[in-house]
Amino acid sequence: MGSQPDLADSFIALHGDLGAGKTTFVRHLLHALGVRGRIKSPTYAVVEPHATPSGLAVHHFDFYRFSDPREWEDAGFRDIFAGPGLKLAEWPEKAAGRIPLEDLAIKIEAMSDETRTVILQAGTPRGARLLREALA
Repeated sequence: MGSQPDLADSFIALHGDLGAGKTTFVRHLLHALGVRGRIKSPTYAVVEPHATPSGLAVHHFDFYRFSDPREWEDAGFRDIFAGPGLKLAEWPEKAAGRIPLEDLAIKIEAMSDETRTVILQAGTPRGARLLREALA
């Protein structure tokens, strides 16, 4: 998934309970894209920006603590989602009605400490292309 051209401007929503592995997935994806160094969870900051060596902007959101609709505008999230770059969002349901339709939804369920069930679902034609390429 890390080298697909459609990934550049995609919105990927990550669903799952606390501890399911959403942030771990993001860390692995960002490392696959070439991001180096510590990749921290944006739980308290709501968004953490990253850049790949090729210059791709990546914004990692965690809406778990998102509650005030004014925060959406004040933080410039509308502009980030309207702009170029890959957007990855944990707890997207907390920002429902403000974020666009996800290109790809990734649902992670912890079956045990070591086992996860993952469901990938395309929400747009771009997401369908991402899914086809990832599974090819």
